[in-house]
Amino acid sequence: MRPGNEELVGQLIRLIDIRLLDPLEILVDGHHAIDSLRTVVHEQAHSWATTMVSGGDQAAYGVIVRAISTLYPSDGPFNPPLDWWRTPLGQIVARRVGHPTAESVSYAVAGAMLGITRQGVHDLASRGKLARHAEGGVLSAAVRDRLLQEGTRRA
Repeated sequence: MRPGNEELVGQLIRLIDIRLLDPLEILVDGHHAIDSLRTVVHEQAHSWATTMVSGGDQAAYGVIVRAISTLYPSDGPFNPPLDWWRTPLGQIVARRVGHPTAESVSYAVAGAMLGITRQGVHDLASRGKLARHAEGGVLSAAVRDRLLQEGTRRA
């Protein structure tokens, strides 16, 4: 499932509202300046989504990394729940960069990224269709490459 721009725009706006603007609005006691920030986010979300979906590799990577680091701040590595990979943002991240902070991913994460079962990932790895990582799991780049190959076969 490749996300349409509008689904991705909607998810970006919702995440920014929930994770950034709503807490800021509470902190500033409902100050009206937040309304102008919401307008800017609505305008910019379209540009971000377009760059993520159809921008050059370097531009898409830059927007994706900025979005992930801003919306999911942590002292540890980025480790979203498995169902996150099926969201419009998760799908575009998987397709454009693979896992943004991991060289390898578990079979469960690879399955979530690809939309198949863990057993399906095991079968692909056993048949040499998905490169294994020396320390376990599969290469994140191999998952991304498989998604790109599937996208060109569907087009």
